[in-house]
Amino acid sequence: RLRLHDGKLIKDRRFHLRTYPNCFVAKELTDWLIEHKEAPDRETAIRLLQKLMDHYIIHHVCDEHSDYKDAKLLYRFRKDDGTFPLSKDVKVFLRGQSLYEKLVSVEESILKVREENSVKYQRTFLGSEMIDWLIQEGEVENRQEAVELGRALLEHGIIQHVSNRHHFFDSDALYHFWVNFRRRRRLTELLNENSSRALSESPDSPFCLRKLNPEPGNTSFLSVQTNKEIKVVSAVRRSSITSLSGNSNTYFSAPPTLVFPPVAECNPKSVLKRPVTTEELLSPGAPYVKKTLTIVGDAVGWGFVVRGRRPCHIQAVDPGGPAAAAGMKVCQFVFSVNGVYVLHLDYQTISSLIMTGPRTLVMEVMEAIE
Repeated sequence: RLRLHDGKLIKDRRFHLRTYPNCFVAKELTDWLIEHKEAPDRETAIRLLQKLMDHYIIHHVCDEHSDYKDAKLLYRFRKDDGTFPLSKDVKVFLRGQSLYEKLVSVEESILKVREENSVKYQRTFLGSEMIDWLIQEGEVENRQEAVELGRALLEHGIIQHVSNRHHFFDSDALYHFWVNFRRRRRLTELLNENSSRALSESPDSPFCLRKLNPEPGNTSFLSVQTNKEIKVVSAVRRSSITSLSGNSNTYFSAPPTLVFPPVAECNPKSVLKRPVTTEELLSPGAPYVKKTLTIVGDAVGWGFVVRGRRPCHIQAVDPGGPAAAAGMKVCQFVFSVNGVYVLHLDYQTISSLIMTGPRTLVMEVMEAIE
């Protein structure tokens, strides 16, 4: 993004008597990726840019296209128009990146090469040493706050105990940065994914954001070891499953990765009596009314299931969940999620948008007038 700004590919552009700030032409960016050897060919470049759309990095300036089209269409980085979804996970990652850059840029940094059990580790520090530094630099107010920050960084795979045996403590235990933020990355790394919803990146990947092994009582994240397979209903309801690890000697058995719950069938038969098109929903005089629902997630989630393909609908609602309390009903169509228009998106994309958003969910739905 910054290189595109420097090269003037991102700039204000005028189209149909309207000026769109900070945008780029899709075809020009495809050409640029090939010219700068970020992609070997046009097909790969298009796949890469589609990945950026899947991860809510870029989008069409009017959100009229959910796919990246190699044409004279205007797209924009969400960071440039304030629509990038800053979930808790992303905020922790950015905080870790900021701390890392600050640590490596100072003289006499606490990050050093150290040895433990005849093994050398890069970018290491002692737990108490990190806490002293955080307080000294004004990053936190007290030692308790520093411990909480260290635990958040560890649970998101940014730092790690060198032998994976301990959580983060105010002690002389040895930790290191698991993510090397200064490693030169290429866009083609995005194509190593197993699917558009699951990332299997290297430990140095900037996309290692999944939280594993939460503290008892914290059920906001799925916690499953990679050697176990479970099926989770693809409802927009966060799992409360605790660790299935059979090895009590290690805190993590694998580097964390950002993984969305695997899709399983949930009420596979649609609850809709007949298919409804977006055009039908939005046509003047259509027998549909729009409602705004504010749903505050509980310890488990929000308690509903989204299904369908453009437009998506509410397939199931937990009678005892927050969504039901807010007035959500089956057969309602999802119009927007936290201010983002979603009638053109499939249910996997909408579920992902909800799961990576804030705990308080604001949704606009459309329902038939009885």
